[in-house]
Amino acid sequence: MTRLRRWPYTFAMALALLVGAAAVFSSLFLDLPLRDPDGFLGPSYIRLPLLVLGFIGAGLIVETVRRNGWRNLPTSVVDIAKKEWNAHRLLCIGAGLLSFYVCYVAYRNLKSVLPVYREGTLFDQQLFHLDHWLAGGNTPAVLLHELLGTGIAANLLSIAYLAYLPLIPISLGAVLVLNRRLAVGAWYTTMLSLNWVLGTVSYYLLPSVGPVFSHAEVFRALPDTGVSELQESLIDTRLDYLSNPIGSDSIQGVAAFASLHVSVTFAAALFMTLTKQHRAVQVFTWIFFGVTVVATIYFGWHYILDDIAGIGIGWASVALSPWVTGHRRVRRRPVAAVSEPDSVPAAKPADSVSRAAGAIL
Repeated sequence: MTRLRRWPYTFAMALALLVGAAAVFSSLFLDLPLRDPDGFLGPSYIRLPLLVLGFIGAGLIVETVRRNGWRNLPTSVVDIAKKEWNAHRLLCIGAGLLSFYVCYVAYRNLKSVLPVYREGTLFDQQLFHLDHWLAGGNTPAVLLHELLGTGIAANLLSIAYLAYLPLIPISLGAVLVLNRRLAVGAWYTTMLSLNWVLGTVSYYLLPSVGPVFSHAEVFRALPDTGVSELQESLIDTRLDYLSNPIGSDSIQGVAAFASLHVSVTFAAALFMTLTKQHRAVQVFTWIFFGVTVVATIYFGWHYILDDIAGIGIGWASVALSPWVTGHRRVRRRPVAAVSEPDSVPAAKPADSVSRAAGAIL
């Protein structure tokens, strides 16, 4: 039991078991099937292992070249893999993938059945009026359209918004594979999983569909982009689902409060800063977060309160994750050093990660 409590993935696995059980119970209660959300590279259970295998291969090659150059590359890669990729490390990576996958699939399924549980309950009118008040009597999206224009800006913001979809699993694979500090990977995995769970709770607390679906006339001046195609697909899927939840083959994916695009990108940026990742990575994640916030309002995905709540969820997930993944037991050493050996014991509580976690609590 002591080892189980100290394993950095214990909380993430327990959280996955809990939210997974909630999704299964919901499926049985409503007599609706559980569905796996597809994404780029196919279903999650295919694309996540593929990403990790790719990162393992790339990480081994980079580390081999850094140490030994390009000579005898295949032999050197095998030697490093035997020395550093032990069963415990692979087990932790597998646990990270599994807990993330279960939480994500449960989140998507619980989000999908939201209209069934909260039938006819939407707070879009109240949120739209709040937006109008917060923007000084204006519609926030219209202000952004006038400020940024509806040409080049729309296309650039569309690219950035859609980039979120592949970047999240890519970032998970990178953190799990390229960090030798296993507790750091557990922190990031748990952080993402908490975003899905807390986001699901927020959907049920304040159901809404977002400005673009409740006040579509505001966004008719926007050009056709990847985002507009996605929005059309989502509303078509929602209408099909609402007409026949049992017969629909798709997952209903429309819910506005809170913004998980904002919560996850904020959490990722804060995580990269607190764990002292490369300066370029920190700058990129903060810029990406800012652009995401603008895109959610610009395209009408979310109301201002949705984004504020998303920041709150992101902060909470980053604040809680280190305390449930054992960072207080890690020895004082830099967090992001990929080249650190695995054999150094982790014992002292007063480490830099613990201080970073304390700083945000």
